[in-house]
Formats: sequence, structure tokens, C-alpha cells
Amino acid sequence: MSALSHLDARGQAHMVDVGDKAETSRVAIAEGCVVMQPQTLTIVRAGDAKKGDVLGTARLAGIMAAKRSHELIPLCHPLLITKIAVDLEIDEALPGIRVRAEVKVKGQTGVEMEALTAVSVACLTVYDMVKAADRGMRIEGIRLTHKSGGKSGTFEVDGADQGQG
Repeated sequence: MSALSHLDARGQAHMVDVGDKAETSRVAIAEGCVVMQPQTLTIVRAGDAKKGDVLGTARLAGIMAAKRSHELIPLCHPLLITKIAVDLEIDEALPGIRVRAEVKVKGQTGVEMEALTAVSVACLTVYDMVKAADRGMRIEGIRLTHKSGGKSGTFEVDGADQGQG
């Protein structure tokens, strides 16, 4: 494994200087899921949650979270994000909700943390919206599935389109 870029010569954490890096188009995609009881999924699907539209609220929360990643993660750079798409899909097989976020930027550093933050907060929002019906829900499989752009090139998880295990 290569040296960690967020550590200086003394092993102390610092924000990486990206000033001399080339500006490139960068994309990151992350995924995760919320596993719940079938009757909880029925509430989500029917739009009967007491707090309102679960999927719409979680989508907006994920978008807002991606834009604020630099405020939550100490060594993240603030970025001028060009696209954030957060998709939530009902999956009867889980049973639960699959969440996917795609974030794009034209800049000097990647958007992996923004995509992961979007998925994490969208999953947490689903939990918050229906926790009264199912406190035993599980948030699982949050991971980066794709990253492109920048010096390190493209990263793709094998079987990323297969969903979480």
C-alpha cells in the first residue's frame, strides 16, 4: 500500500495541498441499503409513514449531505460539485431500500467522500423516518463502487451492479 497522503513526515494528519494537481472531470458512485421488516417496507411503499415521504426526504437529505461533506469530515476539501444524484429503490428481496449516489465535479480532488456521505445520510434518513415502526432496521453495505478521474485513474468494484451481499 502506498503512503497515506493525509499524513505528514511526522505522521500527523493534515489537509493535502491539491493546488498543483490538474483539474479533471471526476465521478464517484457509492451504494448502501437499509434492511427492514416486510411490514415496514409496506409502509414506505404506501407512503403511510407518519413523518411523510420517506424516499423523497432521504433523497434530499443525501443531496444536502454530499454538499456538506467538507464540514463533516475533517480533511475533506470544499468542492464545487456539478452533479449529485441520489436514487432510492425498494427491494423486496432484502426487504428494504437500496441507495445509490453519483457525484461529479471538475476539479483537483475526487468526490468519493461526497458520494459515501450522500448514501450514509440517505440511509440514516430512511431509518429516522420509519424507526417508530421498526427499530431493528440495519444499514448495510455502504461502499464506493466506482471512481474515475484524477491521477489514480478508474476504480471499479467487481460485481458493483450485483448489489450488496
